[in-house]
Amino acid sequence: MFELSLGIMAYNEEANIGRLLQSVTSQQFVHGQLKEIFVVASGCSDRTEDIVRDFIEQDTRIRLLVQTRREGKASAINLFLSCATGEILILESGDTIPEQRTLDQLVAPFKDARIGMTGAHPVPVNKNDTFIGYSVNLMWTLHHRIALRTPKLGELVAFRNIVKQIPKDTAVDEASIEVIVRGAGYELCYVPEAVVRNKGPENIRDFIKQRRRIAAGHKHLLNEQKYEVSTLDPKKILRMLIQEHTWGFRDSAWTVGAIGLEIIGRALGYYDFHVRKKNPFIWDIASSTKRLES
Repeated sequence: MFELSLGIMAYNEEANIGRLLQSVTSQQFVHGQLKEIFVVASGCSDRTEDIVRDFIEQDTRIRLLVQTRREGKASAINLFLSCATGEILILESGDTIPEQRTLDQLVAPFKDARIGMTGAHPVPVNKNDTFIGYSVNLMWTLHHRIALRTPKLGELVAFRNIVKQIPKDTAVDEASIEVIVRGAGYELCYVPEAVVRNKGPENIRDFIKQRRRIAAGHKHLLNEQKYEVSTLDPKKILRMLIQEHTWGFRDSAWTVGAIGLEIIGRALGYYDFHVRKKNPFIWDIASSTKRLES
């Protein structure tokens, strides 16, 4: 069995951190042993740290690492990497919740010595009956379909303990880890049965804000680490979109609208990186993504 270290990156996650810790501490394992759980609280101004301390009294595996000011998610991840001792490291955002057995399913592929990094299957809690909810679900469905063929890992990932640090100015941390793992000669593995629940934006403003930041982050990744993730390929996206699309009037109209939002987000990200020379590694939070429904 692999010894596992879990790192949770948290910035003002009082709405979700308790349920996340409840979920990860109750996970059952066949392929690994969860020996330590680090919560990196980065510049939190809410009750996140107090909630984590309450859980520490119940489970000695949990440790709280506090950054007094917010320095970006990459900085928080590097702090976790400097402390983790497990053979396999699991990295999870504080605004997600894994389903039962997800962490063990994420670890199982490491029995193959060729595998260096695995990624879970993000499924949003957003309902599909509004334009934004439809757009969020469409985006993650396309991510899933593309990742089945060419792994693109995000939201919840695991990797061998070979990554000592990632660039402190990256805004796309999982992709930066992909670069290091692949550079060491390992393969990536997408694990579709390892489901993690996340929350997409609830309004157009937050949707564009999130997509803009990610687009600029990937431009920076390509410029600095010469790496492009599979979900940026417009041909793959169009091919999957045609395969997944249902041709009713509402879905067709909303699909066109979702494409428009993505184009706007990517264009603004291009503008931020190439014109404003801005790399948003400390980003403005899309607040509507922070509370997952039951």
